Amino acid sequence: MASLAVVAVAVLAGVAMAWAVGANSNSPPFAPAVAANALSTMRAAFLVGLLAGAGAVLQGGSISEAVGTSLITGVTVTPLAAAVALTIAAGSIAAGVKTGYPMPSAFATTGAVVGVGLGLGGGPAWGKYLEIGLFWLAVGPVAGGVAYATATVLRREDVPEEVGVPLLAAVVGVVVANMRLSLLPGDGAGTVAGVVSTRVGGAPGVAGYDLAMALATLGLAAAGFAVMRRATADDPERGIRRFLVGLGALVAFSSGGSQVGLATGPLESLFETELSIPAAVPGGASTVLLALGGLGILAGAWTGAPRLLQAVAREYSELGERRSVAALVPGFITAQAAITLGVPVSFNHIIISSVIGSGLVVGSAGVSLRKIGVTVAAWLATLVGAAGVGFLLYRGVALVVPA
Repeated sequence: MASLAVVAVAVLAGVAMAWAVGANSNSPPFAPAVAANALSTMRAAFLVGLLAGAGAVLQGGSISEAVGTSLITGVTVTPLAAAVALTIAAGSIAAGVKTGYPMPSAFATTGAVVGVGLGLGGGPAWGKYLEIGLFWLAVGPVAGGVAYATATVLRREDVPEEVGVPLLAAVVGVVVANMRLSLLPGDGAGTVAGVVSTRVGGAPGVAGYDLAMALATLGLAAAGFAVMRRATADDPERGIRRFLVGLGALVAFSSGGSQVGLATGPLESLFETELSIPAAVPGGASTVLLALGGLGILAGAWTGAPRLLQAVAREYSELGERRSVAALVPGFITAQAAITLGVPVSFNHIIISSVIGSGLVVGSAGVSLRKIGVTVAAWLATLVGAAGVGFLLYRGVALVVPA
């Protein structure tokens, strides 16, 4: 068993990483709402903390497991290795918060965990790297392209708000019906549609998706359409602002689910094997670990999010309400896809790609190319640098600190 001091440092590093994630990666979901003046910066930071913290507990398990067990082969991440990896990742992200260039937390954590894993003597998990790399490469063109197309449609004079916005709300309803939530039972992987199918005894379907699940999904889509249809018919501008804030809430919740694993993943083995968790705790060690990460994210959002909210909302592209809606819809879909697949992903990557795509609808003059270029270079340097530093730092620390 690792020494108490090493365990304590590893847990503290995890909390620090969760704080950094809350301040850095969970801020962008409300940035378009701030940019459109639909929500104040401080109120957005407060809501981000609550929603992302809840999402961490209810949706964080798949990413946490992937980061903790799938990035390296042949070895288990030790408490010492976890402490080194999390310290490196948290330091990288904190530097981004300080400078105003949002760092991709998935890049920092993935690089650091791979580096220390190789330092432990493990082997590279090439299959997982390919899956992650393809997903990361797709985020920019897919999220940006969907945002661009959505913004273009919303700006067309022949597509009234009482049609375009409700259709987007229907799409969001489809995704909500199939979100994975740990508190939902049943054979439908913990989704609203799955619970409905279990309760009514759905018939066999295609790839596990039956008629009852399809009807539940269509029902939520129809409800979303009806609510936004009424809201935009009464007052189009007010209805769009409400939809914008609602989207921000859903994306902030999703960000907690996809980002908490970057702080808790390296600690999975520690909590499962070396800490005694009371049997009465539902979900055991995993629940305690995700709750700890959720609290760290909440604290980070409340204390460090305002600066990054302003950076994403004002410095990459100036957005109006419609283009802000267009930025959040693909962000929500991409985040839920990452959670379903168990792929660690950066919310800064998702939201900034969407913001840029929706901003390009009025031309490149509305987008800061210099800011984008510096950010991409910093992201790549973070991934490579975190891996190299993780490998060397772990080897050095392991010479003087008992594992």
